[in-house]
Amino acid sequence: MEDDASVADALGGLLRNYGFDVLAAGTGAAAIREQEGADLVLLDLGLPDLDGIEVCRRIRKLTSVPIIAVSARSEEIDKVLALRMGADDYVVKPFGFQELLARIEAVLRRASSAQVHRAAPESDRLCIDPGAHRVWVRRVEVTLARKEFKILALLAQSPGQVVGRAQLFAHVWGDEWDGANRSLDVHISSLRNKLGDAAVIEVVRGVGYRLLLTE
Repeated sequence: MEDDASVADALGGLLRNYGFDVLAAGTGAAAIREQEGADLVLLDLGLPDLDGIEVCRRIRKLTSVPIIAVSARSEEIDKVLALRMGADDYVVKPFGFQELLARIEAVLRRASSAQVHRAAPESDRLCIDPGAHRVWVRRVEVTLARKEFKILALLAQSPGQVVGRAQLFAHVWGDEWDGANRSLDVHISSLRNKLGDAAVIEVVRGVGYRLLLTE
């Protein structure tokens, strides 16, 4: 959520290059309205209609989605208020993109590890519910980004069989897969971390990937 359209466009483009789906909102009201279904919220505190701290508070009342506050305000009181209102992290402008990316990945990891299983999956290793868009690893629910889920669901359709990169691109990115090579690699790496020892995503060089379930 960023009120400067040029900044939002530039940041959104960089995040898309790393495989993230991005929805921009230029006002606090839009941020509150459109956060539903998001995996993470980047919240600029300098929004034109509502103070970002208040937006943070309202979003937190609605959902437990991870929130990273982004602001030029560097005073300790601003950071404390944002964190107390529910922000998971606070980044001061100007910032480097790689730093922001690292903070996003760290917050998503913490959110994933904090998940507890909410059902009783049949499999002790890996259970995928495509309809509910939910995944359990060793009976513990983990949070996957949308593209991560699509990749895993496709690989899991034929365990042990190779799924080509072109097929993955078409399934996950559709007609907008040009330049997605790096994004696929980043998502595969993230999936490996989240699956732990429950499954192995094996690379078949020059061809694609296959999913192997472990004992």
